[in-house]
Amino acid sequence: MPRFIRFGAGLQGIDERIAGLLQWLCVAALMLFVALPLAAIFIKAGQDSSGAFVGLSQVVRTVAEERIQAAAWNSLKLAAMTLMLVLPAAFVFAFALTRSRVPGKPWLRLIALSPLLAPSLMPAISLVYLFGNQGLIKGWLGGATIYGPLGIVLGEAFYTFPHALLILTAALSVADARLYEAAVALGAGPVRRFLTITLPNARYGLVSAATLVLTMVVTDFGVPKVIGGQTNVLALEAYKQVLGQQNFNRGSVIGLLLLLPALASFVIERRVAKRAQGAMNGRSVQYRAAPNAWRDTALSAACCAVALFLVALTGVAVAAAFIKLWPYNTELTLAHFDFEHQDGGGWRSFLNSLLLSGTSALAGTLLVFLNAYLMEKMPQSRIAVPLSRAIAIIPMAVPGMVLGLGYVLFFSAPANPLHGLYGGMTVLVASCVSHFYTTAHLTLTTSLRQIDGEIEAASRSLGRHWWVCCLRVTLPMVLPSMLNVFRYLFVSCMTTVSCVIFLYRPDTELASLAVLNMDDSGDTAAAAAMATLIVGSSCLVSLVLNALGWWCERRLQSWRAA
Repeated sequence: MPRFIRFGAGLQGIDERIAGLLQWLCVAALMLFVALPLAAIFIKAGQDSSGAFVGLSQVVRTVAEERIQAAAWNSLKLAAMTLMLVLPAAFVFAFALTRSRVPGKPWLRLIALSPLLAPSLMPAISLVYLFGNQGLIKGWLGGATIYGPLGIVLGEAFYTFPHALLILTAALSVADARLYEAAVALGAGPVRRFLTITLPNARYGLVSAATLVLTMVVTDFGVPKVIGGQTNVLALEAYKQVLGQQNFNRGSVIGLLLLLPALASFVIERRVAKRAQGAMNGRSVQYRAAPNAWRDTALSAACCAVALFLVALTGVAVAAAFIKLWPYNTELTLAHFDFEHQDGGGWRSFLNSLLLSGTSALAGTLLVFLNAYLMEKMPQSRIAVPLSRAIAIIPMAVPGMVLGLGYVLFFSAPANPLHGLYGGMTVLVASCVSHFYTTAHLTLTTSLRQIDGEIEAASRSLGRHWWVCCLRVTLPMVLPSMLNVFRYLFVSCMTTVSCVIFLYRPDTELASLAVLNMDDSGDTAAAAAMATLIVGSSCLVSLVLNALGWWCERRLQSWRAA
């Protein structure tokens, strides 16, 4: 055998061993920061306060309490009410963006997605300023109060609307025009076409959006904490048990209860996904909406109403941050941004959030890309790759509060060699990356699968290291997707509350938690100011990344136009 062939074969073997080692390191990281913390919850739920194993008796005793049953019923009821409000509104908005000629679509889409940049507590603060005891338009509610189910539903609607809209927009953006042409030829009217073609094709999107909204409402505690009044929900009960009473056993049981809706939603979504069929094939014709004045006018009015609601809840909090005393003294001031004289960690909490978000976005993007590349482009291990795929999907079905509780139980254990990390920035970064891992993983995996595997095969046949091909060829091709993942991780880490509520120390307090603490102490204007900083920084980073993505497409993606 010629020497260069033997050398190439030996080089390839070394490369594969390095890739295999990195695959196992990725699996170990996912096991350490995803699987083991979740396992700690199940273990703790089966123990009593002394640490003795009691099986399911702890679960049965906790579930049998009237307080827990009432909280669970309130969570499900409020989630159902929010779904009844959000799903039709999001569907109409998505239909307007994809199946009509409504003017100003880019601006409507921008407004509709703006809640993604705000923490979940921001709409609750705005509702207090509008309809609270000293609210600007509190008379609009008549004898009703905003502190309770009404406020929770409105706040959660703001929080969950953009997530439902993204799913439904994706579901409605693909349609075969031939089906509609055939229906018109057979005499089907607009209503019949909508019921027999549009709705069935969007069924998977509707189910996915519904399950996501239900899960987000049941597991969110930010809105109920600020504006819930005496209405108790499961997420608040977990917060009280862990932080208020230091009862980790009961907190673990409630964490398992919070996990059930997410798991049920995940199972339903998977069952529907198996039955879903592609709406487009190789001979399909992309649907283009024909002009229709009545339809476009009605959809424009509906979209403007939704946009007004979203702008009001964002704008009121931002405006209140600059007003001296809402609503009595409307002089402009920057006094509310003097966080050093307010509860909530001062400016340090905002800088901590920037550090956390930037570190999580950078480390998370690199980790997700490396793991996805090794799984999709390198020879696959029979054990490491399937195990990595399975663990990577788990965070999709785990609420942030449940994962955060698992981190408390796992890293706070004195017997854990990593106990020293508890409360530090490292654990906060790990929890955020783990919580948002699945979406980032699916994004980059989908992008990598669009690249022909012959590129890596050709590189290996030429005796090149796999990382050379990765850096020089694959990375520039998927760079736009990596920027999207970076933006998603940064914004999500800036706005998250439930994922980190159990994990911070006074010196690692975050901006989103400072909003909660300042509102608790009665400094609502300062809380609005901190929320405004979160929105502003998230918006600024998004704009910078959009500009960078535009530059990358012009300089590094010119091959797509060839």
